[in-house]
Amino acid sequence: MAKKAKRKEFKKLRVVVLVHADLVPPDSLEGYTDKQIQEWKTEYDVVATLREMGHDVRPLGVWDDLGKIRKEVEEWQPHVAFNLLEEFHGVAVYDQHVVSYLELLRQPYTGCNPRGLLLAHDKALSKQILAYHRIHTPKFNVYPMRRRVIPSKRLSYPLVVKSVSEEASYGISQASIVTSDEKLKDRVEFIHENVQSDALVEEYIEGRELYVGIIGNQRLQTFPIWELKFTKGGDVPLIATAKVKWDYEYQAKLGVMTQAAKDLPDGAENAILKQCLRTYKALFLTGYARIDLRLGADGRAYVLEANPNPNLSYGEDFAESAHAAGLEYDALLHRLITLGRNYKAAWRT
Repeated sequence: MAKKAKRKEFKKLRVVVLVHADLVPPDSLEGYTDKQIQEWKTEYDVVATLREMGHDVRPLGVWDDLGKIRKEVEEWQPHVAFNLLEEFHGVAVYDQHVVSYLELLRQPYTGCNPRGLLLAHDKALSKQILAYHRIHTPKFNVYPMRRRVIPSKRLSYPLVVKSVSEEASYGISQASIVTSDEKLKDRVEFIHENVQSDALVEEYIEGRELYVGIIGNQRLQTFPIWELKFTKGGDVPLIATAKVKWDYEYQAKLGVMTQAAKDLPDGAENAILKQCLRTYKALFLTGYARIDLRLGADGRAYVLEANPNPNLSYGEDFAESAHAAGLEYDALLHRLITLGRNYKAAWRT
């Protein structure tokens, strides 16, 4: 696990940390279980580390009231808003509107710009853009809500069914991999009824699950390629379901781990990093993002999706790959703040 750097000096800033109203972290971890900590670990890690760095930090819980943000910006005048919001009023795609609001307030913020969030969150649109730029991505189809499910002759089984807009693997389980028309219809209906979104169906690529972290606005830096592994998985398909990401007991059962990818085919590393940089630029991303890929048996890498503002928890994939690239956790947060303060938003031009 990455170690937090010590004794570095950072210019003291006023930092408002935007978090979900239910995820305002406590001042200490004492007295909390691992399960409780997991809910707001990212928020705690960011707030605690920023304070250790000497910044004046105020966590601000936000649910459905933009007025709270405006009041904090006008009265406290923070140097930067550290954006950890993943939804607004319970709607995942509304986080882009919060960032737009920050721009209207002329408030610098960390992470991705509104256009990048919009394009990346719409998985169908983003895959169309990738296809236009000839970036390898699995063949796919979209099944809108309240529409009849007609299997596509263009797609070959097995297929993966997921929400077209939800993040954090919401709605994804082992049952998301389907092998027949009947199972396809059942799973699409599950997404429509339980996730309340259109369904994205794409060909399942048998192979290795890889992640690439990228940071930057115009000058971009890639982190080492990271890989998801099931050391005890047996015949369990290697996909990042919600349980794989968030269920500690299930992680232990499968031996879930992530680490720097090893033994890649000759030339694969360079090709993958170039493909990820092209993806980042094609979707107009800024700040930081994680690109998810599958490396097929034929040695070809397929971009599954781009995740702007990925999980920043200390010890998780993005922070660990940053550490492997020479960025300690506090230096990573400092870089994100610097990028946010330097981002050339329209109001600055």
